[in-house]
Amino acid sequence: MTTTLTVGDIAIHRVVEQEGPFFEALKFFPSLTPELLKEHASWLVPTFIDGSGKLILCVQSYLVRTKHHTILIDSCVGNHKPRPNRPFWHMLASAQYEQNLAAAGVGVGDIDFVMCTHLHTDHVGWNTRQENGRWVPTFPKAKYLFSDRELAFWSEKEKADPAGFPWITDSVLPVVAAGQSETVKSDYQFSDVVQLVPTPGHSIDHFSVLVGKSGADALITGDMIHSPLQGRYPEIGMFSDYDSKQAGQTRRKVFERFCDTATTMCLAHFPSPSMARVSRWGEGFKFTTL
Repeated sequence: MTTTLTVGDIAIHRVVEQEGPFFEALKFFPSLTPELLKEHASWLVPTFIDGSGKLILCVQSYLVRTKHHTILIDSCVGNHKPRPNRPFWHMLASAQYEQNLAAAGVGVGDIDFVMCTHLHTDHVGWNTRQENGRWVPTFPKAKYLFSDRELAFWSEKEKADPAGFPWITDSVLPVVAAGQSETVKSDYQFSDVVQLVPTPGHSIDHFSVLVGKSGADALITGDMIHSPLQGRYPEIGMFSDYDSKQAGQTRRKVFERFCDTATTMCLAHFPSPSMARVSRWGEGFKFTTL
């Protein structure tokens, strides 16, 4: 399944790996109370939260095709990756991601750049694939862009405890070893139509990606936000945030910048169609799908 957005002469495709209920909302958002969840159930259920209280999440990449580059932003969970702490991601063996990439009109050899908004499990998995018992870069011609601070942080974590950070071992470090990585600042100006935007908090140096030009643009958010509930209440953090307070400040700053404009939000984990415009809602923000 792909959904395509056009901004100017740039095409943005969704490449979906998985979609469904994964985490219990009250555990995913530790500060969320049952009372607040009940108060907003009328619009959250069943689109964003299912009847059992689990968040409906999409795991997907965004494929950006400009005049000059084919760019993959984030690379999901990946196949054959040991993730024992996440049963729904452990040792996946699905053809869906590669089929959806092909449906968007590209193969692994067509990707020029892979941009990882941050280095969590579900954003780096297809960086690599298994070949003769080794993890090698999936996209043979691509340069993989990592934030310098993000890569340094997770590399140190993995070095101190390899067993605790298998996604760095199998999906990040092999790219570095192959000489296909490039470290950049989280405000890096990639081209005249692709700009990284620092959106820290969920991870130490998370970035989002602004694509297009003013009046015809889109912000590919990464994990700056996970659920529209965090639009209504930007200060609600999630369980794996590096700094939930900073993440909330980031959300408020970003939505203040883009609310009530023509900018489309390409939201990493919102369920389909995952693309929306943001506007004010009381002291928070709401999303209107395209």
